[in-house]
Amino acid sequence: MASTLLLIVVFVFDLIAFGLAVAAEQRRSTAKIAQDDSDRNYCVYDSDIATGLGVGSFLFLMASQLFIMIASRCLCCGRGLRPSASRAWAIILFITCWVTFFIAEVCLLAGSVRNAYHTKYRTLISHNPPSCEILRKGVFGAGAAFIVFTGIASELYYVSYSKANDGLPPAEVRDAGIRMGTYK
Repeated sequence: MASTLLLIVVFVFDLIAFGLAVAAEQRRSTAKIAQDDSDRNYCVYDSDIATGLGVGSFLFLMASQLFIMIASRCLCCGRGLRPSASRAWAIILFITCWVTFFIAEVCLLAGSVRNAYHTKYRTLISHNPPSCEILRKGVFGAGAAFIVFTGIASELYYVSYSKANDGLPPAEVRDAGIRMGTYK
């Protein structure tokens, strides 16, 4: 039977990760070109809070995935599951939750790193203005979307895993051949 407490904790962690990713998308760094006293242009960036929000979302999603995988022994450790539709769904959802987890983590990590990058050079006015590179819109948003997919897939995986793991252990394979016993 699936642990209700585990499902609630994982849901809350996924919800926090989603909220942090959405907040990071809303608070990504922006830049303006400014000029100093010696007529040089440079980039001025606003707050860098989106990086911290993205990293926080990354960590909450990772903790959520770890809870599910530890509780289910990562599907590959422990005794085998009973052959059933639940086992088939558990395998499909296991693969799906790992793929969506990986995509979400890459989006969050890449967004956090890219948001933290600020150009540091200055140029003269007569030259082209400096390139004030900022994070592209939607990177944290994509991470948030994949957090939702990961949360759904991982919780469904755990429920399917629990259904396939309930009951008697798999029966030992018996020889289907003809018994050669004494006949009277």
